[in-house]
Amino acid sequence: MGVTLPPQARAHIDAFAAEVAGEDPVTCVGGRTQWEVGGAVPAGTREVSAPRGVIVHEPADMTVVCGAGTPVAELEAVLTAHGQMVPLDPDQPATATVGGVLAVGRSGPRRLRYGHIRDLLLQAAVVSADGSVVRAGGPTVKNVSGYDLHRVQVGALGTLGFLAEVRLRCLPIPTAARWFTTGADPFTLCRSLYRPSSVLWDGSTTWVLLEGHPDDVDAQAVGHDLVEADGPPPLGDRARTSHRPSQLAVAVEAFGAGRFVAEIGVGVVHHRDLPATPVPVPAPDAVDLHMKLKQAFDPSGRLNPGRQPW
Repeated sequence: MGVTLPPQARAHIDAFAAEVAGEDPVTCVGGRTQWEVGGAVPAGTREVSAPRGVIVHEPADMTVVCGAGTPVAELEAVLTAHGQMVPLDPDQPATATVGGVLAVGRSGPRRLRYGHIRDLLLQAAVVSADGSVVRAGGPTVKNVSGYDLHRVQVGALGTLGFLAEVRLRCLPIPTAARWFTTGADPFTLCRSLYRPSSVLWDGSTTWVLLEGHPDDVDAQAVGHDLVEADGPPPLGDRARTSHRPSQLAVAVEAFGAGRFVAEIGVGVVHHRDLPATPVPVPAPDAVDLHMKLKQAFDPSGRLNPGRQPW
């Protein structure tokens, strides 16, 4: 059952919409932790920031509403008090904002278990290019029907609208969460483990994150000869490429061991050096679809000019 938001939350959204409105180029600024993704915004583009703060957390419904400008760590602090989480998993949670993580659309290393971050977004208030507030989605999973217009914003880099407020699906915090390493084949290991949260591989070493009941985590670790580790490897920040999970072994052959970290079962490869092979470009049909959406949502091209979500 949805909750009624306090009037001040509506006022913050209206004020943000009024700030966005106009005819000049405008960009929405979060924590700038992934500011370079999608290309540079031209110098002099007017900057705005989305509302900040956790508005409503309903532990029984396992949903939370917050301003898109809320730092992820601030959201985590509220949810942790009730044993819940939203697995956004940015590298810099104290700085990265909820709206920024969603706008960039890059899921964290636990995507193998929890899925893409777009699936966490239940409802959103989005400010359009003309300064209107558009609401899409529903207060719970079962209430979401029709076109997922709110999820179109995930990964769009703010080129179709600026996220002002979001309602997210919460999950229980696992009782135990432990990283392990092994020299075993990562593809075979991924298939044999029961619901691993992450399986990472750099061409020679495999890292595994197991979450759940402590006894279950112990049993899986012993059964697969896993050695406990302090945490995951550092992920490359030079580039990311995406591949079909079934073709990942072939895709990484040219990269060289130790120069990448691949998410097994997901297909994302983090590069510590620029890849030797060109970064794949989207299929023409995907680019054409985005340009049609851009024309419909922002015909004047004033939202985050210079950026492309690929």
